[in-house]
Amino acid sequence: MQNKTKLCLAVSGAALFAASSFSSALAQAAPAPRPVATGDAPRSVDEIIVTAQKRSENLQNVPIVVTTVNRQLLQDSGVKDIKDLALLAPGLLVTSTTSEASTTARIRGIGTVGDNAGLESSVGVVIDGVYRPRNGVGFGDLGNVDRIEVLKGPQGTLFGKSATAGVINILTAAPKNKFGIDAEVEAGNYGDIGGSAEITGPIVNDKVAASLYFADRHRDGFFDVDTGPGPRTSTHDTNRDFYTIRGQLLFTPSDTFKARVIADYSKRHEECCIAVITRASQEPAPNLANNIVAALGGNDGDPAHPYRRQAYANQPDGQRVRDAGISLQADWDIGPGTLTSISAYRDWRNISGFDADFSTADIDYLPPDKSNSTRFRTFSQELRYAGTSGNLDWLIGGFYSHEKLNQNTSVRVGSDFTPYLSLLFSSLVEGAPDPTFLQTGLTFPFVGGVNYAAGSGSLDRYRQLDKTYALFTNETYHFSDALSLNVGLRYSIDDKVLNQTSSNIGNGAGCAAANAAFGILEAVNPAAAAQLAQVNETMCLPFLSPGYNNFTNRQSHTEHAPTGTAKLAYRFGPELMVYASYARGYKAGGFNLDRVECTVGEADCLPGSAAVITPIRNTRFHDETNNAFEVGEKATLLDRKLLLNAALFYQSYKNFQLNTFNGLVFVVDSIPKVISKGVDADFVWFADPKLTFQGGITVADTRYHLNSAELADLELRTGFQGGRHSRLSLAPLYSASLSGTFTQPIGEDYQLRFNMGAKYSSKYNTGSDLDPGKEQKGYVLANARLGFGPTNKRWSVEMWTENMFNTHYKQVAFDNGFQNVPTNATGVLDAFLGAPRTFGATLRLHY
Repeated sequence: MQNKTKLCLAVSGAALFAASSFSSALAQAAPAPRPVATGDAPRSVDEIIVTAQKRSENLQNVPIVVTTVNRQLLQDSGVKDIKDLALLAPGLLVTSTTSEASTTARIRGIGTVGDNAGLESSVGVVIDGVYRPRNGVGFGDLGNVDRIEVLKGPQGTLFGKSATAGVINILTAAPKNKFGIDAEVEAGNYGDIGGSAEITGPIVNDKVAASLYFADRHRDGFFDVDTGPGPRTSTHDTNRDFYTIRGQLLFTPSDTFKARVIADYSKRHEECCIAVITRASQEPAPNLANNIVAALGGNDGDPAHPYRRQAYANQPDGQRVRDAGISLQADWDIGPGTLTSISAYRDWRNISGFDADFSTADIDYLPPDKSNSTRFRTFSQELRYAGTSGNLDWLIGGFYSHEKLNQNTSVRVGSDFTPYLSLLFSSLVEGAPDPTFLQTGLTFPFVGGVNYAAGSGSLDRYRQLDKTYALFTNETYHFSDALSLNVGLRYSIDDKVLNQTSSNIGNGAGCAAANAAFGILEAVNPAAAAQLAQVNETMCLPFLSPGYNNFTNRQSHTEHAPTGTAKLAYRFGPELMVYASYARGYKAGGFNLDRVECTVGEADCLPGSAAVITPIRNTRFHDETNNAFEVGEKATLLDRKLLLNAALFYQSYKNFQLNTFNGLVFVVDSIPKVISKGVDADFVWFADPKLTFQGGITVADTRYHLNSAELADLELRTGFQGGRHSRLSLAPLYSASLSGTFTQPIGEDYQLRFNMGAKYSSKYNTGSDLDPGKEQKGYVLANARLGFGPTNKRWSVEMWTENMFNTHYKQVAFDNGFQNVPTNATGVLDAFLGAPRTFGATLRLHY
């Protein structure tokens, strides 16, 4: 910790989180905006600018539901990444699970669980015009952000695929032609210490400007960990330990041409992320699975007090993330319009593993080494030409992406795996625990016993190449000053090729013996076979299956997807605009990057049959589409000091991509129909030069629409416990945010600045299977910050707190592997918890 502290202090701190105010909206306003200096907070509605339609426009002139968060509010609210952003945007929910790379953003209850890299995101993340292939790839210190725009509803026409629910559009500050330095040093509880610094200024007269940003942040973990017999040695978890560097060059050789080069590199090396028990097993006897863990000398925690944050894991976890990239954006005024080119290359890699049973018993785990790693190498090129001719605002463009995805996966069993299953199955079948049941009770004398050697398990390599091509256009015709029509079209081609190579440590011997025994039992003792059929799937899970010994598979698929939008807007005057819109969103299909076998118990997958251990070679899932309808108004009141927007929306999803962990394996399903409908309302009020409010509410009723056969299939495959029209997981009906900022001058030269923001979410289920035990009650998160400094902002001292009421909430609850018997409706539940209350102080310097 001393070395980390020295490194942080040597950075001399950093202030990137500069300037502006939060606002949110649906789309459109009035007169031409007055120019605002970068970093200054808006003083009226006219100064709120967005690029939601790939051109700078006043927020009130854009017929899209947008929440825009400016730099000052980002700083006041402590927003450093997209997970923090959720506090400020109603309808946005961001969660993470086994690592920060498994981060998932949801808008209006729609998102895709991020544990499987084969599934793309429903919410696109775009940073400085560059699309990030998954939400987790966009996770990290955002640096000197100018503003963030949360665009709700499908945005595929201009932002491409993986935007069926919306887009988080992040714009960082460009270098300035005036020399400046910003620095920040931060310290808080849980050993939090960190800093950042940025220098910017001219290099060659006023033709070339540059900026360099560096941040280094550390924090102890939120959890104490009992490591049992090891080999894990770290006794804390969910710590923070990363640095990032970002350099930019801005070339402006003439009034008609500019180019911006951005290069960045980040590295994280952290123990993350651990879960704690929230429900003990219930049937057929209370605490059955937990008592078996105890009988093996292990401990899996206290389900009555998860928020004591005492965790248990004998195997190490960890995440090592490296993220690097470079982009070039060139804008050239040529002819009647502006030609924009954005070229980018990014290389992102994550190595992570965890103790999969979250106990000190040695049952199963994923080692945190290169055998569990994901890497994206992506080249993208966007070219567009936009301008205005008479009453027509026009834009045409093309997009190309070349993405190489490498994923390695390895699931291993520990030394307690065989005795754990023996004790578990004997308790279910014989009523008395027998630690040798797999060797003598279940299979003897039919086979020579079943044993899973410690360290045996799966080794899988997935290599996917994804090429995307698209042509798009977006036009707005102004029939008059009051009436306009926007029409956009996009044609996309998505071409994926997947090569899989799988093998087994131990050649799947345990599963082979178990499956052979079941085959014999079926003929010799049908009653015993029927009694034990329920455990065949557990003993022959895909990661234990000999069917994957030296297995190779190649799959490919090409999709052609037309999408588009139409928006009609009418302005009754400077104060009021109404609009109606239609948009079609598209998210590409793909392949499940996991082993897939049939569901034991189905007619063609009987216990003990060859089908049980036969890989299914076709793991493709369908593309996800969304037909969305919206009507809204944008009102600008009180002498342009109040923005008041509202919209009704209806979204119908086809083949919604659902990823479910059923306690044993991940199952990817395409849900035929999901409907999300409701209302978004937002406001920004410049009540006084010293006082600003902003907030909003989202009511999103997001539900499955299944027939009886579809429901039965989902129940069989995933253990789904919902109904035909249940609300989706992680989809609160109500979500509301409110933030207020007050500035009080002290004398002529100093000021106090106070900000407080809060977000309310109504109850929702955190599990894809909708187990009632995974429900999260409604809760409020609140942050506050008090700062003091001179009015020229040369320096400031701030006191802050996040989650100030120490609200207890679950991010995601899930079925504990192998401890969900006889069904996951009665087994052990674990959860990844939200962060506790943190507090500290920040010193900022500005020159």
